[in-house]
Amino acid sequence: MAAFDWKKLSTTDRVISITGLLALISLFLPWYSWSGDGYSVSAGGFSSGYGWLGALLVVIAGVYVVMLRSGSNMPKTSYGPGVIVFGASLIGTIIIVLRWATLPRGSYGADGVGFHYGPGFGLILALIASIVQAFFALRMFRSSGEALPWAK
Repeated sequence: MAAFDWKKLSTTDRVISITGLLALISLFLPWYSWSGDGYSVSAGGFSSGYGWLGALLVVIAGVYVVMLRSGSNMPKTSYGPGVIVFGASLIGTIIIVLRWATLPRGSYGADGVGFHYGPGFGLILALIASIVQAFFALRMFRSSGEALPWAK
């Protein structure tokens, strides 16, 4: 196995890898928070429902690109890397968007007294990372010249 060289990755590969890392970090940050009357409670990515599955797919897409470009022995698949990375990234993004859209949010009270609840920083970070990764995964897929799986 050859030594991994970060400098040999294209910009697209780097962005996909970094957004995968950001999605991993976001899983340990608050995805849902409640605050009021001097108290604050939050739930991390693994405790906030099904959203962690989407973030995990984004992480997997990033890891796959790094392993592929590092010369690791990757198992043979019937689809090319562009389809795999784009598919995992897109499905992960859709799951994260659904989790963000279905979380209850709001605030009650007046004059700064009351409570607020809604998506936390971790979910917003995962959402941004997944959207950016999906865009760059689409670029990777289009530049690969691979056919869509149902177009074969």
